[in-house]
Amino acid sequence: MQQQTVAVSTRLDQVRYDIRGPLSRRAHELEAEGRRILRLNIGNPGLFGFRVPQHLREAIAAKLPNSEAYCHQQGLVEAREAIAAQHRRHGADAAAERVFVGNGVSELIGITLTALLDAGDEVLLPAPDYPLWTAATRLNGGVPVHYPCPPERAHLPDPDEIEARITPRTKALVVINPNNPTGAVYPREILRALVAIAARHGLVLLCDEIYDSVLYDGAPFEPLAPLAGDVPCISYGGLSKVHLACGYRVGWLSVTGAGKRIQPLLHALDLLASLRLCSNVTAQWAIKPALEGPNEIGELTRPGGRLHAARAAIVDGVARSGFLDLVTPQGALYAFPRVDPERLPGFDDEAFALSLLENENIILVPGSSFNIAARNHFRLTMLPEPAVLGEALAAIERELVRTAEASAGNRRVA
Repeated sequence: MQQQTVAVSTRLDQVRYDIRGPLSRRAHELEAEGRRILRLNIGNPGLFGFRVPQHLREAIAAKLPNSEAYCHQQGLVEAREAIAAQHRRHGADAAAERVFVGNGVSELIGITLTALLDAGDEVLLPAPDYPLWTAATRLNGGVPVHYPCPPERAHLPDPDEIEARITPRTKALVVINPNNPTGAVYPREILRALVAIAARHGLVLLCDEIYDSVLYDGAPFEPLAPLAGDVPCISYGGLSKVHLACGYRVGWLSVTGAGKRIQPLLHALDLLASLRLCSNVTAQWAIKPALEGPNEIGELTRPGGRLHAARAAIVDGVARSGFLDLVTPQGALYAFPRVDPERLPGFDDEAFALSLLENENIILVPGSSFNIAARNHFRLTMLPEPAVLGEALAAIERELVRTAEASAGNRRVA
């Protein structure tokens, strides 16, 4: 009797997460063959020699005996109070009772969209976006509606274009600031316009601020919740990027807005948090010292810091390229270069990424993975040492030259 394969959910048909997708699997195969791969595809500080600040490690070690039981489904009280206090320092009307701690922001995005969406509800998302947002929208029966943030506008949105996409089914507006993958940092006037749109149309603002302190050259970060006021707003943060603690899997969300309007949302979030009992208790002890201690990421992003120098290495490498241009990132841990279509017509980001991996042992993420139609971008992390990034940009240029030569040869044959 022939055995049938196990059928999987059709909800996965349009779900992509190429940051850890087929290219990453191919990289693992090459590593198993003995090749050393430079992984520019993931913003994972611990892989590149960064270490969690010592005072966070010490806090966890001291509280390890207190980590053996479940905590409250929303998280440790002292952790939630520290998160709310941080939001209040920025001017938001935050409270520990409206804070939820999760196993990273990724889990909390899924919980939020489960709480908000019925089948067919629409979510406004930036393009490019962090692809988890689009995937989680689809997995919860929603419809992602992308608003463009093109390089011609320094990867910033046009509020009028966003408002034109609103329908009676639109439920939420997602803002990723500082932006992954582009490094754009949104100015106050744009954020105010987005708040006004949400107020006019009864939308919930979902603001992914996981990179809120990863800023360069004096770029000013504006948290959304203080500007939102009574408009329902969920702000997301965590330890993974600003505090270099990806493996701790600690994220949080804070709900602000007019009390009566957000009560059903709070109850839904509490129910969903209860269903998974609680998030990892051990790592939550690092939240309070992280938020009340020194801003160590600032030393890395200022002139003379490693991340500042890494960004400069990418900018310089792009400037030397015969094919690339770049909107210099103002925040976050990534650059999003573009291949000029006039200099290299017909460029395909996925084919290039595979060739680069096979020929130069470098893995990056094709730009189309971030839910844009154009196929002439790619994302790379700024976490390696500056000298390594300089060498990587030279290798990328070699592969671009090979791609151009192959393309010219194909045109001559045709």
